Amino acid sequence: LVSELKNLYGTINISDKAIRASEHNAGAFVNLLNAEMEGLIKASSFNFGRMLYGDGSGKLATVSGITGEVVAVDSCRNLIEGMVVDFYTGDTKKCTNRIKYIDRVNKTIMFETVFENKPASDDVMYVQGSKGNEITGLGKIFSAEGSLYGLSKAEYPWLNAYVNSETGEISDSKIQNAIDFLEEVAGSEVDFIACSSDVRRAYQEYLGCFRRNIDVMELQGGFKALTYNGIPVVSDRFVEEGTMYLLNTKEFELHQLCDWKWLEGENGRIIKQDANKPTYSATLVKYADLICNKPNGQAKLSGILSTVTNPFTTVTIANASVDETAE
Repeated sequence: LVSELKNLYGTINISDKAIRASEHNAGAFVNLLNAEMEGLIKASSFNFGRMLYGDGSGKLATVSGITGEVVAVDSCRNLIEGMVVDFYTGDTKKCTNRIKYIDRVNKTIMFETVFENKPASDDVMYVQGSKGNEITGLGKIFSAEGSLYGLSKAEYPWLNAYVNSETGEISDSKIQNAIDFLEEVAGSEVDFIACSSDVRRAYQEYLGCFRRNIDVMELQGGFKALTYNGIPVVSDRFVEEGTMYLLNTKEFELHQLCDWKWLEGENGRIIKQDANKPTYSATLVKYADLICNKPNGQAKLSGILSTVTNPFTTVTIANASVDETAE
């Protein structure tokens, strides 16, 4: 398995005007700088978490329609206010804009500026400059087509993970069936389950139908999660709706040259003036890629319904007349 490290960058910009306004107050400048740096780290963490479930293409969403300057999309889970995105028609870049507001109920987006070249239905959104440059996420590992780490999945079918695309109503038996398959076929032991929020609610509803206690465990950092036979079941905003991943995390490695680190210039400075501009910038870098040593030791359940049928629903039976003389 061979893969190149992906180049991940994040940049902050501070205007000369802001710096001069705080030059007589060291505390104000420190607060300004800290706020920008903390915001960049949060944005970088957001995008890195999104990439872990992506397919490496950088795709955020697909345009389903446009009314005036309001763009409708198929999903908002990868989007957030302030994100700068590119619109592509096929491999041709169409325009770039910054997200101003997201209506997550109606799946529509408002942008900061008027489009010079309006996107159209079926156009695809990417983070600015990220098309085809992101790390190898779960979307690529579970894809049935193309290649993975330089090997063709058609030529090496053992690269294919376990996928059930028509799961329907969630149940313990369906989860256990996937776990048993991984243990018997790939010798892989599932130790982490990730799902979308609608699947977690459906599983809670399923447990409630049988009046079963919902087991909860505490993870590192003080977070709490549902469990299935001692395996944590965690909801993640970046998991597509109706989907559950059953993973053996011991088979995943994040190969990297360094963790998030500031790019240093001369004399170790991380803040430098932009050429011919009244702004200063600093860049956060990370060179990494996610490698799964045993792709066929992972499982994905999709097509999960958001509600379950209660098998103990009360049924009213109408009274019927009975012949008293009958045996």
